[in-house]
Amino acid sequence: MNNFDYYNPTKVVFGKGTHEKLPKEIAQHTSGKRILLTYGGGSIKKNGVYDSVIDALQDYKIVEFGGIEPNPEYDTLMEAVELAREQSVDFVLAVGGGSVIDGTKFIVSAAKYEGEPWDVLAQKEGFSFREALPFGTVLTLPATGSEMNSGAVISRSDRKEKRTMGGAQTFPKFSFLDPTVVATLPHRQLANGITDAFMHTLEQYLTYPTDNLLQERIAEGILSTLIEIAPRVMNDPSDYKAASNLMWCATMALNGTLRAGVAYDWSTHMIGHELTALHGIDHARTLAIIAPNLYRVKFENKKDKLIQYGQRVFGLDGSCAEEAILRTKTFFESLGIETQISDYTDGAEKTPQIIEERFDERGWKGIGERGDLTPAEAKSIVEMSM
Repeated sequence: MNNFDYYNPTKVVFGKGTHEKLPKEIAQHTSGKRILLTYGGGSIKKNGVYDSVIDALQDYKIVEFGGIEPNPEYDTLMEAVELAREQSVDFVLAVGGGSVIDGTKFIVSAAKYEGEPWDVLAQKEGFSFREALPFGTVLTLPATGSEMNSGAVISRSDRKEKRTMGGAQTFPKFSFLDPTVVATLPHRQLANGITDAFMHTLEQYLTYPTDNLLQERIAEGILSTLIEIAPRVMNDPSDYKAASNLMWCATMALNGTLRAGVAYDWSTHMIGHELTALHGIDHARTLAIIAPNLYRVKFENKKDKLIQYGQRVFGLDGSCAEEAILRTKTFFESLGIETQISDYTDGAEKTPQIIEERFDERGWKGIGERGDLTPAEAKSIVEMSM
């Protein structure tokens, strides 16, 4: 088992009818009364979540900032940073899915930062966020696990870039998870959420066998559970049992548990982020596009684990690595997700070359669990995914 540090300070409040506990949780982290409420396109005002949260926070001064995009934009988030500073807010509450929560992690960090925040996202040497306003979340879309981790992905469309950030300061103080919100989600978001949770798990599992048997079994449990409940959630999002399991799977897939003591990959995400930046393809769908072909290109690296995955998760026999890849792609397609770039855009001819050049420019000469996936291989994977 690899050495590891494990830290997760986020408190989870799980279940329906829990929003009345919000004041108690907030009071544990600030004595102030000015709260910045962040959210996305306004769906929370249609599904009842907004009213429920506002009712619970009657004793607070609420400053609202809506309009955070599905891929949170740097310029939009900087408007929220200025608002937080002007209003001298004491606490920030993110009400939404992963994009709202990711954006809020940037807002609370940049609000305390005196330099140019993009320098941190651009990973310039010596630039980092170290402080943040305290914040919590009310999750409305199970997918990214951002409600119980410290990471975030921020977009800058004018540069066609997506960059990651994180740090101990960006763990939510608490997160409220109410599975009843799943009933209000459209099929596209449900499919994306299931795929996102599945791929977060695979990125930390489909590497090579380790002697951390517990982590591998936990990962296999999440994958098997998602396969079992996916058709039920897609057919009846109001199925509370299925929705509860989806929400908890998505949280567990990326709260730090699976990565403890094992190798992890994330190269599918690194390539997928470029597809979103260049073509606006939904994040989860970029993962479904890239993963099967990445596994084919790095087949020898992942063969042993692919066999284990096929046998334990899909119930296959023998040397089933290639069939495991096919089953993965078929699972995504069963959710209604297309798995080729051409299904989303007609203008991607230069995309493989652009991604290779970007990886080269950033010095990403070898990524993945073995540090050996090259920019040229990334180009090949994208070409296979066209």
